Amino acid sequence: MKRSVLFSFAVIATLFSVVAEPVPPIPVWPGTPPGAQGISSNDIPTLTPFLPAAGLASGAAMIICPGGGYWVLAPHEGQDYALFLARQGLTCFVLKYRLAQHGYHHPVMMQDVQRAVRTIRSRAAEWKVDPSRIGVMGSSAGGHLTSTALTHFDAGRADASDPIDRVSCRPDLGVLCYAVISMGEFTHGGSKKNLLGDKPSTDLVWLMSNELQVTPQTPPCFVWHTAEDSAVPVENALLFAAALQRAKVPFDLHIFEKGRHGLGLDSKPPEFLGTHPWGADLVFWLHQRGWTH
Repeated sequence: MKRSVLFSFAVIATLFSVVAEPVPPIPVWPGTPPGAQGISSNDIPTLTPFLPAAGLASGAAMIICPGGGYWVLAPHEGQDYALFLARQGLTCFVLKYRLAQHGYHHPVMMQDVQRAVRTIRSRAAEWKVDPSRIGVMGSSAGGHLTSTALTHFDAGRADASDPIDRVSCRPDLGVLCYAVISMGEFTHGGSKKNLLGDKPSTDLVWLMSNELQVTPQTPPCFVWHTAEDSAVPVENALLFAAALQRAKVPFDLHIFEKGRHGLGLDSKPPEFLGTHPWGADLVFWLHQRGWTH
């Protein structure tokens, strides 16, 4: 047997020794989601858990929002990230949120990610995670959804009939990977159109330009981008980091000279080890904040 094949088998064995068995997706909403336009799988947001193997869990959780221009969901920015972070001890949940190609626009996507945070926090004991260590992570348009979760949140409604709606949807930490953040000059046109429609109002554009919505209550963030990104301008990361600085919110900012848009971990299955340095930088930052062992 060739050495490369033996190496691949070894990597697969290592991967599954540090990640628990797969868990089926769980619906984000009970019954019919608000604003649903049908009852197919495209109308039902879900969270797919990726659990660390026994003894590895740090107690921290990460909800992952794949990118795809609010039109599709990119697997390498969902499952791959979840497997990578589960290796570090994080309990991960990949969010399948509703998309424009199935007739959905704002505020449906925001409602899905807010509900995801509430769901994991309300079921923290079941998943053996700390309800004060629940983060959100996203790439490209999924990064916009992540930045929305980081800047548009509430403490829950104490009088809600659904106990999940009584729980806060504020994340405790955010990870933004070559994220669309602004709906203004430096936006990604396709993501903006898919999220807000053809002719959004000036007020809606302002509201969903999340660099303008940062406050001192915004959670700490890890932000990275590449200077040569030709799809989503690096100014998105720079503007958001500047807003975090003004609000005195802790953050880590990494701007790499090289790297195409959508590069993810820059690795191929089954390794999921990552070759781009941002992965190691993120793990270091998470460890500094007490989210990994």
